[in-house]
Amino acid sequence: MLVKALGAGCAAVVFFVVVIAAVVTTVAVFDQSLSATAPPTSTGTGSAPSPEARQDIPAEMLVLYQAAAEICSGLDWSVLAAIGKIETDHGRSPLPGVTSGENVSGAGGPMQFLAPTFDSVIARHRLPAGGASPPSRYNPSDAIHAAAFYLCDSGAPGDLRAAIFAYNHADWYVDQVLDQAARYRAPEPPDGGDCDPRLATNHAAAQVILFACAQLGQPYVWGGNGPDVNGGWDCSGLTQAAYRSAGISLPRTTYDQVHTGTTVSEGELAPGDLLFYGTAADVHHVGIYLGGGEMIHAPTFDQPVQISPYRWPDYYTATRPASGSPTHADSRAAP
Repeated sequence: MLVKALGAGCAAVVFFVVVIAAVVTTVAVFDQSLSATAPPTSTGTGSAPSPEARQDIPAEMLVLYQAAAEICSGLDWSVLAAIGKIETDHGRSPLPGVTSGENVSGAGGPMQFLAPTFDSVIARHRLPAGGASPPSRYNPSDAIHAAAFYLCDSGAPGDLRAAIFAYNHADWYVDQVLDQAARYRAPEPPDGGDCDPRLATNHAAAQVILFACAQLGQPYVWGGNGPDVNGGWDCSGLTQAAYRSAGISLPRTTYDQVHTGTTVSEGELAPGDLLFYGTAADVHHVGIYLGGGEMIHAPTFDQPVQISPYRWPDYYTATRPASGSPTHADSRAAP
C-alpha cells in the first residue's frame, strides 16, 4: 500500500510504494491519529453470503468476518472479507509476512497490519476472547477484529470509501475492495417479502432460500438438476441444489431426503425447512418453507418453480437438515 509518513513539523508528505504480487496484493495499514471511543455494538447480522463467498472463504474465516463486523454498527462483514481476500487470500497466500515475518513494507498477518498500527488499535480497543494472548496481528481473530475497529474509527460505515482509503491509501485498492465485497454479498431477494432471507434464523437457511428464489420461473423437468444441466428442476433436484449451495449435502430423491435431518412439527416450522407430501410409503413431493404459510417448490409438469401455500391436503411432515446430518443412500433414481 501507500504508507503515509508524517514528519514532525514537516509539511512534506512522502509515499512509499509496495510491491504488488501477481495474485495477492499485500498492503499495510495506514496509521493515523484516531479517536479512542469504542464503536457501538451492531444489532444486525449483515447480508447473507453469496455462493461465491461460501465457495471461496474458509468457513472459520467467514465466521470471524461476520462476528467482527458486529462491533461496528452498520458495517457489513463482506467489506472485511474483501480486505482479507485482497490482502492475503484469507491467510492462504504463501508470500512473506502472512503467517510470520513481514512484507517489504513491514506489514504482517492475514489483514496485513503494520506493527505500530495494530498496537495502536489494541491500545484503544479490547479485542474479544478467542485470539492470542497477548493479541497478535498474525492471529486471524485478533487481526480481523482489529481491522473492524480500525475501519469504524476511520469513518465506516458512514463514509465507507474514506475508511477503506485510510486502510490503504490508494483509490484502486478502494475500488477493488468494494467490488469484491459486492461479489461476496448475496443479491437482494426478487420481489422481497416471500423470498426475504432475513426471515431465516441462520446463514445456511438464508442461503438455501436465496438459491431457491433465484430459480423462480424456471421450468419443471422430471429428473431435472437445473437449467444448465437439463433445462429445469424437479422438486428434489431444486431442494438438493439449494442445500448444496449452503454446504449441506442431501440425497437426490424425496424418498431419501425425508430421512435427512431433524423432524420438525408444524408449530415449529422455520424458513428453510423441507416440507414433504404423500404418505410414509409414498413421499412424492418436497418444497422449502419460506415462512408465513408459504413454500417455494418445483410443482409438476407445465408449472414452473413458484411460491404457493404449503398446506396441501396430503402434507406429511417437515425436516430440518443441517451440516453433518445423517443421510441414507439414494434408493431410487427418480425424484
